Amino acid sequence: MKEITQKLNGEISRLTNKTFKFDERVKEGWFSAVYFLKTREIAKSKVPDNYVTMQFFQKDNAVLCGTDEAIALLHTFADHPEELEIHSLKDGDKISPFESVLTVTGPYQYFGYLEGLIDGVLARRTSVATNVYNVVKAARTSGKQKPVIFMGDRDDHFTQQAGDGYAAFIGGSTAQATHAMNEWWGKHGMGTMPHALIQMFEGDIVEASKAYHELYPEDDLMALVDYNNDVITDSLKVARHFGETLKGVRLDTSRTLVDKYFLRNQHLMGTFDPRGVNPELVFALRRSLDEEGFQHVKIMVSGGFTESRIKEFEELKVPVDMYGIGGSLLKINIGFTGDNVLLNGKPQAKEGRRYRPNPRLEKVDFIGPDQEDSLN
Repeated sequence: MKEITQKLNGEISRLTNKTFKFDERVKEGWFSAVYFLKTREIAKSKVPDNYVTMQFFQKDNAVLCGTDEAIALLHTFADHPEELEIHSLKDGDKISPFESVLTVTGPYQYFGYLEGLIDGVLARRTSVATNVYNVVKAARTSGKQKPVIFMGDRDDHFTQQAGDGYAAFIGGSTAQATHAMNEWWGKHGMGTMPHALIQMFEGDIVEASKAYHELYPEDDLMALVDYNNDVITDSLKVARHFGETLKGVRLDTSRTLVDKYFLRNQHLMGTFDPRGVNPELVFALRRSLDEEGFQHVKIMVSGGFTESRIKEFEELKVPVDMYGIGGSLLKINIGFTGDNVLLNGKPQAKEGRRYRPNPRLEKVDFIGPDQEDSLN
């Protein structure tokens, strides 16, 4: 059973390194800034009895993610982690500018070298979770929640997929492109078909869809219809062939192209940008499908969608049923800072920083490897 299932069932409070599977070189300081490693040695040699409180915060309204991972990092690699006092918010909490989200108290030499790693974990996970939350919110502007498919596999290094997928899940996306994106939270990747499949059938969308359906009959058939830059013609071709079996069509028209529908109907142009997947093209597609009795066929759009673009479509009541979105969700636009703010229980911090108690923080119990095994 995956830990996320245990967490959702209330059997455990947080995910552990059984989920995250950290690189063991963290312990060697391989990923830590060298000045943290030097400071650890100085603290150990010169002031070993000092204990500090390190406090983490950021400067935006955001959806917090990465706390389970950061705590697992501390429990896995800090010296004597059972002696650290940790207080934290939880993944999915809404946070405010300068709000303390995590505090760690103990001898600096036990955990200080992990500061930069914790900042990075919280920054990436919170950025992705917040980005996804915002597009999911935009996708219900019209009053009905439209699914958002997380398609960020080609927009960053593949090693980031599991963590990004979990952060997207925390932000509200419940369908994702790869199995790796679903690794931490328990589902399988989902997807339709790429342009490469249609290319191998010489641009014949019907033949490509027949091959797909023959090999994957249990999948909902969702045809990609922009290969020939004629989405209405190809949507109707595949709908006429499959009827009720066709569940949906996906438009992924390049922002540099004008669909052939507008080239055949140039009298329609002049009042809007006809390039790419635009509202007028989707309206025309919906009308064409409905006129031939294919009201059941859903429309999915992808290709350069952002929060603002989704909101624009929803405000115009464009008949989109789901959005596929990738690169814009992976922008790292939230940075975290870890500051030492208390020394031996008394205020001591760099100018401009101070200890900010947060009554929302919860004490984190240490669970060692033996206890983890008993829970799994």
